[in-house]
Amino acid sequence: MRIAAVLIGIVVALVAGYLLFVFNWSYSEGERAGWIQKFSSKGWLCKTWEGEMAMVSMPGSMSEKFLFTVWDDATAEQISKLMGKRVSLHYEEKAGIPTTCFGDTRYYVTKITPVEEIPLAPGVVVPTQPAPAAVPAPTKQ
Repeated sequence: MRIAAVLIGIVVALVAGYLLFVFNWSYSEGERAGWIQKFSSKGWLCKTWEGEMAMVSMPGSMSEKFLFTVWDDATAEQISKLMGKRVSLHYEEKAGIPTTCFGDTRYYVTKITPVEEIPLAPGVVVPTQPAPAAVPAPTKQ
């Protein structure tokens, strides 16, 4: 009986250690830029924010979809406010999470930044915000 309790304790400690490791360690991290086209709160038991971003490498080319998950409600609120605008998402890729209860994807967004320009080629950019109107110089009288 005592041996069974020790074995159960060891198994529980190993599972807890594994979960702590995969939730706190990132396989990779990076940035991706594009337009958020889908974003919703999903899940039966564990609610997470799931999104889809369209990334276009060159104007006129097919867009690639980047599927992502958000755990933080404050980040989800920022993403909702920037829907339809070009943004850059900072993400961490988590490998080995044992269930989809914690998100449908491996990519967990931690930060969002609006992108002010769209690069077309080295040194050639298109601003996404309208340029401020020029203020005329004061004239001498």
